[in-house]
Amino acid sequence: MNELDSTTSPQFTAPRLSWSAIARLIRLRNQTGTWLLLLPTMWSLVLAGQGTPPLRLVLTFAIGSFLMRSAGVVLNDLADRSFDRHVARTHTRPLASGELSPRHALLVAAVLLGLAGILVMTLNSLTALLSPIAVLLASLYPFAKRFVRMPQAMLGIAFGWGTIMAWAASRGTIEAPAWILFGATVCWAIGYDTIYALQDQEDDRRIGVKSSALFFGKWIWLAVGSTLAAMLALLGLAGWITRIGWIYYAVLGAAAILAAKQALELRAAVSATRAFELFHRHVWLGSGILAGLLAGCLL
Repeated sequence: MNELDSTTSPQFTAPRLSWSAIARLIRLRNQTGTWLLLLPTMWSLVLAGQGTPPLRLVLTFAIGSFLMRSAGVVLNDLADRSFDRHVARTHTRPLASGELSPRHALLVAAVLLGLAGILVMTLNSLTALLSPIAVLLASLYPFAKRFVRMPQAMLGIAFGWGTIMAWAASRGTIEAPAWILFGATVCWAIGYDTIYALQDQEDDRRIGVKSSALFFGKWIWLAVGSTLAAMLALLGLAGWITRIGWIYYAVLGAAAILAAKQALELRAAVSATRAFELFHRHVWLGSGILAGLLAGCLL
């Protein structure tokens, strides 16, 4: 059936904007991505504030992380709607299924980015100057998988930019520990998002989408282990520069054990369900690191 036929068919229903569809579009019931964006900004705020970040900044970046992650998934679905129709896990998404139109998605993204912009206006001028880069990175990531063999690195850069903005908001400048946290976040995202990409490995290969899971192939376990090791080493360096207490390094040691166990498990094939479970555990890993930062600064 051609496009003209589909629009005249009695079964055709024009896309309508609804709260239910918007909630599914922004993944309202699944906030894993928001946590993975928020946690590195909290690391940055805690280190920059020596364990006592201003509550105003904590709330601002928490709300901002929700808004930016929501806008990011809308832009991602808008760019990937033709791919998502051919992937088992994503073919029912509102844009892929035709429940919402691209115009609806642009409207939702504009509202979310506008609200995020209002938040930025409450911060200092340096942070405001850095904010357009965050929007640019969020916009570029959906297209990276078309051209870059490891688009997970672009995701890491986009998520890591929050550490730079958080440090700038707290200190009014960007110092070495902020860039080290940025690097740690990039490495972390490559690790956990490679695990996430295992869910769609066969579909991605079939439709020609690039991912680090395909790029690393049989060496996924080594790549994930190496990127997570680099993340922990960089976090340790950031702690050493800021003279954080010993308990933080004990937490990093525990995190290293978890990372090693995940990497070793990936030597064998894992199911899509198991890949998502391993991916989701990184919320707890990042939360544990945040707790270690707080304890290391205050105890």
